[in-house]
Amino acid sequence: MTDTIDRSGTEDDHVLDHLIIRFAGDSGDGMQLTGDRFTSVSASFGNDLSTLPDFPAEIRAPAGTVNGVSAFQVNIADHKITTPGDEPNVLVAMNPAALMADLHRLEPGGTVIINEDAFEERNLEKAGYKVNPLDDGSLANYRVLRVPMTSLTKEICAPLGVKPRDAERSKNFFALGLVSFMYTRPVDPTLGWITEKFGGNEQVEAANKASFLAGFNFGETTEAVGHRYEVKPAKLPAGEYTSVTGNTALAWGIVAAGQLAKLPITLGSYPITPASDILHELSKHKHFGIRTVQAEDEIAAIGMALGAAFAGHLGVTTTSGPGVALKSETTSLAVSIELPLLLVDIQRGGPSTGLPTKTEASDLNIALYGRHGEAPLPVIAAYTPAQCFHAAIEAVRIALKYRTPVILLSDGYLANGSEPWNLPSIDSLPDISVPFTTEPNHVDDDGNDVFWPYLRDEATLARPWAIPGTPGLMHRVGGLEKNDGTGNIDYTPANHEHMVHLRAAKIAAIAADIAPTEINGDPDADVLVLGWGSTWAAIDAAIQRSRRAGKSVASAHIMHLNPLPPDLGDILKRFKRVIVPELNMGQLTTLIRGKYLVDAHCLSKVQGMPFKSIEIMTAIDEALESISNEGAQS
Repeated sequence: MTDTIDRSGTEDDHVLDHLIIRFAGDSGDGMQLTGDRFTSVSASFGNDLSTLPDFPAEIRAPAGTVNGVSAFQVNIADHKITTPGDEPNVLVAMNPAALMADLHRLEPGGTVIINEDAFEERNLEKAGYKVNPLDDGSLANYRVLRVPMTSLTKEICAPLGVKPRDAERSKNFFALGLVSFMYTRPVDPTLGWITEKFGGNEQVEAANKASFLAGFNFGETTEAVGHRYEVKPAKLPAGEYTSVTGNTALAWGIVAAGQLAKLPITLGSYPITPASDILHELSKHKHFGIRTVQAEDEIAAIGMALGAAFAGHLGVTTTSGPGVALKSETTSLAVSIELPLLLVDIQRGGPSTGLPTKTEASDLNIALYGRHGEAPLPVIAAYTPAQCFHAAIEAVRIALKYRTPVILLSDGYLANGSEPWNLPSIDSLPDISVPFTTEPNHVDDDGNDVFWPYLRDEATLARPWAIPGTPGLMHRVGGLEKNDGTGNIDYTPANHEHMVHLRAAKIAAIAADIAPTEINGDPDADVLVLGWGSTWAAIDAAIQRSRRAGKSVASAHIMHLNPLPPDLGDILKRFKRVIVPELNMGQLTTLIRGKYLVDAHCLSKVQGMPFKSIEIMTAIDEALESISNEGAQS
């Protein structure tokens, strides 16, 4: 998306309908903080927004190298948006490596704000430049604003007694102040945040404030900046809003689910990027009955969660792809025991360590099939940062109602990205409480009241949930095959086959508990874009832009990936072309081609980055052209 500027010569000729800024620098330059502060101020101003933090894949990549570049992209708008934007309008490059890494992302004719102090020979060489791009004409097609940020920051901090090396750390606030002036962001919220964040160190607080104001004043006094621009507040539905990341929203969803279920929560988790923030957030909420344990490894973490479920808690474990693999044996045990358990997988680039800070959605296959034996379980995928809250509640609802482990998929894009969230009313959230069994539920052949741990609910096929220690309800659980009803160990061939089919039938029956699939766009179109997970944002933007261009196209997005929505097969067969954008090599595409026998086409991307809307628009155009050519030939 490119910015739309009203150039009619009215008093509003410097108003933008949206703005995409990308802050980029070394991993120690504070770009994530800078982008986050610009985002927070814009959210408080009333803009709609979407962000894309982009972290280096290496923890300690060499300073000044392209591999060490950390970036934060934010799209702010005066209308509803869904993506952080295809092409930034503005690139803030704090060093040569940032320019080298991200200039190609900038829109033609876009603005480059450069910290020219960093463009010295040593830094140019580390970034891979043979000549200085500030002098060789390679930036001629861009609007370039050269600012000596480092030296000006040192100069402004010197009277405060700040050493030059320490002062240099505040140059990101100089950049923030400059763009705050250029794009008419309020000053007071940032100054207040600096006091709150750094008030314990007066010198650091003073240096950051001075740098921020110096950047703002530089923009106001230098002629190089030119016009100021403004993105007015968006007209969003009434309500109380907060800017939230996917991981935070997911953690809050788990907290809310515990309250709605009237259960204490035990989280067993081993830190892993990009899931660790959920552990950090949940550890703050002990007053809601949250118990968090940082386990010694992934296997111990899920063991703790499953043990907690056996004891009557809502057991939760969080991880990323490598952890899902390590947890597979205990997940299989949870399938056999038939206890509620939530396994959250924040997907990242793989295999192995892969791209630990980059997004991907390639864990669908392991979520569906990554256990030994016939061990089906429900799989749910969140699709926006704020929607992670509701996805968590839905996953817990299914786990509790059907007594099954559930895998909830998110990814690095959702986890770290943010958007405004209209806080839901408590009354709008579902009651997902489940009664524990407290009395015997069967009369044996001798007329005695006994407890059968696998005597099933006729509607859901869920077994009863009895807390250990409940008088008269002693029972055994474990991984050995058991007899339905009694729960006694039973190795007989006929019983094993019966139990395999029974566990599968329980999961398949969840399909009747899934809401009808919503079709967006033109229901009578020839082309359907089918999505899951974080592809929703780019698909939604592409559908809107294609329809505004007069093209007929529809989209559908599925949250339940196992079982799939019961109406999905009929929907897919109504369209001549089905496009499935996936941040993998086509895992859902393969599934639906085999299950529904439709000629679905995968639009694959495995670059560690989310889709751009233009990529999906191009696929739509190609599909429409193909259909048109087939019609002409016939």
